[in-house]
Amino acid sequence: MNHSSFRRLPSIERLLQSLEAAGDLGRHPRRLVVACAREAVDRARRRLAEMPGSGAANVETLLVETRALLAERAAPSLARAINATGVVLHTNLGRAPLPEAARRAVADVAGYAVLEIDAATGIRGSRQAHVAGLLRELTGAEEGLAVNNNAAAVLLSLTALARGRDVIVSRGELVEIGGSFRMPDIMAAGGCRLVEVGTTNKTYLHDYEAALGPETALLVKVHRSNFALRGFVHDVEAAELAILGQRAGVPVLFDMGSGAFVDLTARGLPAEPTVASAVAAGVDVITASGDKLLGGPQAGLIVGRREPLARIRAHPLARAMRIDKLDLAALEATLRIYRDPERAWEEIPVLRLLARDIAALEAEARELAARAAEALGDTAEVEAVRTTSEAGGGALPGAELVSWAVAVRPRTGGPEIWDRRLRRHRPAVFARIADERLLLDVRTLDRSDVEPLIEALRAAAQPSTPPSV
Repeated sequence: MNHSSFRRLPSIERLLQSLEAAGDLGRHPRRLVVACAREAVDRARRRLAEMPGSGAANVETLLVETRALLAERAAPSLARAINATGVVLHTNLGRAPLPEAARRAVADVAGYAVLEIDAATGIRGSRQAHVAGLLRELTGAEEGLAVNNNAAAVLLSLTALARGRDVIVSRGELVEIGGSFRMPDIMAAGGCRLVEVGTTNKTYLHDYEAALGPETALLVKVHRSNFALRGFVHDVEAAELAILGQRAGVPVLFDMGSGAFVDLTARGLPAEPTVASAVAAGVDVITASGDKLLGGPQAGLIVGRREPLARIRAHPLARAMRIDKLDLAALEATLRIYRDPERAWEEIPVLRLLARDIAALEAEARELAARAAEALGDTAEVEAVRTTSEAGGGALPGAELVSWAVAVRPRTGGPEIWDRRLRRHRPAVFARIADERLLLDVRTLDRSDVEPLIEALRAAAQPSTPPSV
């Protein structure tokens, strides 16, 4: 190994002097600049060790690398993204985009806010007051509350109502959702004894009835919101289970998962049970997500009869799982929109995206394809194509939504390389790859995404940045 090459590497002090002269030390904290300069030099050393004949990097090269590292580390990692995947409830991209009213509500309460105090009397109140009345109004339930997510809602309900006792559930509903959330594990964490009934594909009411005993605390139904069983199957409806529970004096808990608040079939979408229908069926406790089909922030909704809800609210875990004021503000604003279902279809982005008109999608795809073709020139082939989207996020399992996309076939570099460049752009662009083409599905694109998307495509068409940057 030629040690003289290592000695020719610029020192960190020399790099810092150059950065200070250029004003970089004034734009960034010194500690961050030093760390990035050190990282740039360390990378140069590793390259020399791996390829001894490559020659030592000069000051200019290391300054470029240091500034690239500074730009990357100074920028927030939780940043805006453009969703061109066609997956409406994309869990990794934050699931539901908030309604405009919810975004304004979050900004309004970002400072001090009337969270747990009665402004008229000055007496301490409950943060649940902001949404409890709306949940009762919209679902017909006797009581309602919100926690930080649906997993918390399920765990809290099971712990408060069935700890140390039996919980009966169908084998076909012992689901696992994202993040290894397994229903048997949640029941164990809540201190419940799981009693499985029926088979994977068929469970009857008499299966639940036969399993009832003096230690039975709950009958539980779990909506399979992220997969579907088809063919030789049989399920027990929530209304049937509620009648059995009333007859046996055992409360029924229904984890609805995605939690629709409107009839989706009204806009040609697959049927999903609504929270209000479960309440009307006599279910005692219903849990649902706030950031799925409701289209609001991450939250867990719990509605139902007054007595079990009071026990859930009073449990010590309720404080550990309480909803943050920003999510609470967004949830309240989202729920207020549902007072007018027609308005909800227009103002709740998730509902609007799921129900988009196919002719409008085609027109937008063709318009975007023309813009993209003009921007990319001879670097790629571009065309509008018919495709399919999905709801995603554990909602409408198995349902395919006809959609339109802009297909980009790079003439150099390949779709994987372009995809990586799009993801590294600011704002990051996420697409799909199919048939050696990038697919930019317009179902999940907003009008405000078009200009930054075109700019990202122009950048993706350029030669790749050196891998060391």
